[in-house]
This record gives sequence, structure tokens and C-alpha cells, in this order.
Amino acid sequence: TPPFLSGPQIVLSVYGPDFFGHDVVRGYGAVHVPFTPGRHRRTIAMFVPESTSRLQQFVSWFTGRRPEFTDPKVVAQGEGREVTRVRSQGFVTISFNIM
Repeated sequence: TPPFLSGPQIVLSVYGPDFFGHDVVRGYGAVHVPFTPGRHRRTIAMFVPESTSRLQQFVSWFTGRRPEFTDPKVVAQGEGREVTRVRSQGFVTISFNIM
């Protein structure tokens, strides 16, 4: 589906400190904004990209540099994400008040 047909989305990038105090990604997620008036509550499944090998995992842990998406379109559209290894990382609940 072309992006202009899917409607507006909110893309979340959540960051927080790791064991060493480095600011690292804690999760990505996206949700479509509802069109109908009223109060809407959505739960967003969050995920993080993972290194593909044990060596990359160790190096990213040791250096404090974990894999991140550089383009938020990857999260919103999902194109190319099917070949990216990701791990589920919890949920975020968001409320919309649409007028």
C-alpha cells in the first residue's frame, strides 16, 4: 500500500540508558492515527533490531553501540524489515482524543 493511502501514523523511538550509562534504543513501534471522533486507545508492540552474529552481538555490547534504524520509514512502512532480525521489547499504550 502506498504511504499516502494508509493514513497518518505516529512512529515511536524509545531510548534509555544501558548498564554503562550509554543512551541506547529501547524499542521502535508505529500506530495509525484513528479518523473517527472520540477517545481511542491503542497498544503498540515495540521491537528492537538485533545483530545477526554472536561476534556482532558481543562487539555491540562491549562498545555500547547497538543496531539502530536510521530512517523512521523502516518502522512505519515495514519495507525491508522482513529481512531484519528484530526482538520483541514490550508494549506502549497511547490514547487519542479525536475531534
